[in-house]
This record gives sequence, structure tokens and C-alpha cells, in this order.
Amino acid sequence: MTDSLYSSIIVSGNDAFDFLQGQLTSDLRQLDKQPLVLSAWCTPKGRVICLFRVQRSAAGFELTLPAEIAENVVKRLTMYRFRAKVDFEHRATDLAAIGISGTVDEWLLSNLLAGIPEIWKLQSEAFTPHMLNLDLLDAVSLDKGCYTGQEIVARTHYRGASRRRLMRFVSSEPVAAGDPVHDGERKVGDVVNAIGTDLLAVVPTDSEDAPLTAAGVNLTRMPLPYV
Repeated sequence: MTDSLYSSIIVSGNDAFDFLQGQLTSDLRQLDKQPLVLSAWCTPKGRVICLFRVQRSAAGFELTLPAEIAENVVKRLTMYRFRAKVDFEHRATDLAAIGISGTVDEWLLSNLLAGIPEIWKLQSEAFTPHMLNLDLLDAVSLDKGCYTGQEIVARTHYRGASRRRLMRFVSSEPVAAGDPVHDGERKVGDVVNAIGTDLLAVVPTDSEDAPLTAAGVNLTRMPLPYV
């Protein structure tokens, strides 16, 4: 992996704050107290298109995301602009600004062990924020007002209807992102991210004691720091 895995979208203009508040799952007023906010952008059906690491910039806001989906995200954000006075610029990322002090590989593994998912092209629009534990990671606001996908997110939260959640596992052999997770012959989930024998997978919340496998490899559940 290289530093080019990530790039940034600079969002500027008089309506930049209001535009982003109406699109992203987190409350950007958090940036008054902290330098960086984790946030998702969802489809109207509440599926996560991408995860952003949002910070203020001289021009407005900087949204960091995987480079492989950045151009497509810019195009789709533009479709939501309508009459808002907001502009988008795709540029290279200062990785130190989002907390990467060592290598990207080390940072990704640290995030995985902390239960923080990464949404690449493969995972885009596959999961809801609750499936990815974004509500537990303070990346979902329930009281800031409407945003794209908010109705689904709020309904899931208040009905307690998320029956699948992101969980951390160790596998007996390496598996890959996208591999199905099985309970016996029945598929019950999917591997979201995998690095070596460490992985995050979305599986049923009642599968704690089930003998799960991914691609025929045994999985052992590990604790998450925020659960």
C-alpha cells in the first residue's frame, strides 16, 4: 500500500457548512471542539457510500477518503448541489493531518484493531451506518436535523432494528475483504476489512457463540474497545 490510497475533496463556498450538514451523518459543529470528525455519506436508502475524515481548511472543509472512489464521490456530490453556493476540488491529501504518523499500513491495522472500518469501492453502498458501528464511533448524529439517508438511520436507531453489526475476528488463515461469512452452510455476513489474519466482519448480533467461518477458515471473535 502507498500514500496515494487517500485523497481529499475541498468543499468551499458560502453554503459549504450548510450543504455538508445536509449530507453527512455527523454534526460538523463538533469541529468547534475537535480537529477531525469521522462521518459517512449515505444514499437516500441509508447505505454508506463512503466514509470521510472531515476537518476545516483555509478554503472551507477538507474531506479525506480513499482515492479510488474520490472522483465518483465528487460527481455525485455535485448532483446534490442544486442552487447551493458550494464548490468541490479534488486534491492530494496531507496524511499527517488525519493522524497518520507512520506508514499507511500501520495506520490501517491500528484502525482495524480499534474497530474502525474502511469503505473502499468494494464496500460502497453495501452497509448501513449501524451495521458499521458508526453510531458507536460518534459518526452519526440523531439531533442535528435532516441529511441524506437520515430517515432510515433514525428509524434503525429508535426501533433498535440493526440485527447485524461490525465485529472483530481473528482467522486461522488469512481471508479477504468481501469473503462471505458462514454459520455452517448458511451465509450470515461479510468480511468488510481484512489485514493478514485480523478482520472486521458484519454478522448477526446473536452469533456470538456460533462457529463462524469465512471462505472455509475458522473465525475467533475478539473484543472491540467501544462495545
